[in-house]
Amino acid sequence: MKLGNDHLTVDIKGPVLSCVLNRPDALNAFSDQMIIGLQEALGEAERNDDVKVVVLSGAGRSFSAGGDVKSMGTADAKQLYDHVGELNQLILKIKDLAKPVVAVVHGYAAGAGFNLALACDQILAGEESKFVLSFAQVGLVADGGGHYFLSRLLGPYRTKELLFRAEPIPVETAAEWGLVNRVIPLADLEEEAMNYALALSKGPGRAMGMMKKIVDQADRSDLAAILEQERMTQAMMISTEDHKEGVQAFKEKRKPNFVGK
Repeated sequence: MKLGNDHLTVDIKGPVLSCVLNRPDALNAFSDQMIIGLQEALGEAERNDDVKVVVLSGAGRSFSAGGDVKSMGTADAKQLYDHVGELNQLILKIKDLAKPVVAVVHGYAAGAGFNLALACDQILAGEESKFVLSFAQVGLVADGGGHYFLSRLLGPYRTKELLFRAEPIPVETAAEWGLVNRVIPLADLEEEAMNYALALSKGPGRAMGMMKKIVDQADRSDLAAILEQERMTQAMMISTEDHKEGVQAFKEKRKPNFVGK
């Protein structure tokens, strides 16, 4: 199966599956072709045991402008409903993938482009990048999970301010609010992001996948439920090759060689 299309470049570089949004003339605004291509790429990441990490970035001047404003006003309600449905499936695929997904943001992450980054497990941002929920500027509500992700991260009051005012926040503010993991000089962003992904790829894959699942469920569960999930998961992890390798490496005072099994 050929991965990628005219709006999405997909490449497998060792243990890293790289997806580059590729509509630079439209600031990587979403198209159905791009969204479906991303769904297919995530499916490959799920099936391919050699893929340990997914990296999502954008070509040209920005990560993504989100919805394509130029095409707005031409679609009817059903077409928009179907388009957002495909976007929803993409967001859920990112959250369901038992492997780390890293967003690499430069320029603008706007609207659903911002929310796509928030759906990922880590966000690395270039200096001078900006984040904005621009929906109110065109009389729409947020889609792509923006209400969900940001209210969890920032609480209801700050989230509503971002939604109502639709003003960009600089990367320094995003970092202060805990929305990004690292701020990196733009010239170094691509190299640093790949090094970051390669470092993640050397971790215990199954354990990391379960960590992702438990963290993402934590806000919807009470403490007793999370404690029990940790308990059951730990009982499964103790028989994995990675656990045995980790213990042996600790005893031998060396770095573990995890294989994700």
